[in-house]
Amino acid sequence: MSDFKRILALDVGDRTIGLAISDLMGWTAQGLHTIRRETEEKDLEALKKVINEYQVSQLVVGLPKNMNGTIGPQAEKVRAFIELIRPEINCSITEWDERLSTKMAERSLIEADMRRSKRKKIIDTAAAVCILQGYLDYLQNQTK
Repeated sequence: MSDFKRILALDVGDRTIGLAISDLMGWTAQGLHTIRRETEEKDLEALKKVINEYQVSQLVVGLPKNMNGTIGPQAEKVRAFIELIRPEINCSITEWDERLSTKMAERSLIEADMRRSKRKKIIDTAAAVCILQGYLDYLQNQTK
């Protein structure tokens, strides 16, 4: 089992960072929790703790591109966050197009008949699950 590594997905927002982790086989994504953003140092500390706890080898960071594929202000903030953490962690980092991931997550939670108040608490984690599952599916299709 030591050959298998986990992948951690991040849905980086201004106030929170949603987290999702892969299984050891790299087939499925499970939601972890949300980091409430405070300072860059505390955000990095919380992220390092998760990376160490789950022995993560790769980060997949959702990049919120505009619908036409261009990079807007929010995507620039995410890229700045990536550059902040890159020298501090020992993982490869992959940017992943996350257009509509939050909408997909919200639709899934609504279909599960989840109340709005509960959805608000887990939407960022659910979006990270969508990001990671999309990436894992992509990897699986590349090996076929």
